[in-house]
Amino acid sequence: MRTYVRTVLVIFATLEWLLGVWLTFLPKTFYDHVPTVDWDPPYNDHLFHDFGAASLGLGVVLTAAAIRLDRYLAAVALLAYLAFALPHLIFHLGHLDGHEPGWSVVLGVGVGLMVLVPLTALAGVRKLT
Repeated sequence: MRTYVRTVLVIFATLEWLLGVWLTFLPKTFYDHVPTVDWDPPYNDHLFHDFGAASLGLGVVLTAAAIRLDRYLAAVALLAYLAFALPHLIFHLGHLDGHEPGWSVVLGVGVGLMVLVPLTALAGVRKLT
């Protein structure tokens, strides 16, 4: 279980670091090139920069949890991630585009996994020593 929890922490830390760097330094390219993001216009430079910086902060916490891998820090990191991921899932499920059914499915599955995978890791945290 230690390997699974650490792997989940590393994967989501990596995603947050990549997302954070991209949004902090090139936010308009994220808006312009990631399918489904432009379903909620208009583009707001300030909002995208702030979201990027928050993602970097979350990346720091997830990275620390993956390195140290103790129950408390892993649980806090996963709960912090889920505090973002669950409302993110709820928002997107309520704002799918009927004209883009393929991308709606991809988006729904993607944000669903962003909740389910960390939840399974959180369940495994209790087995860490």
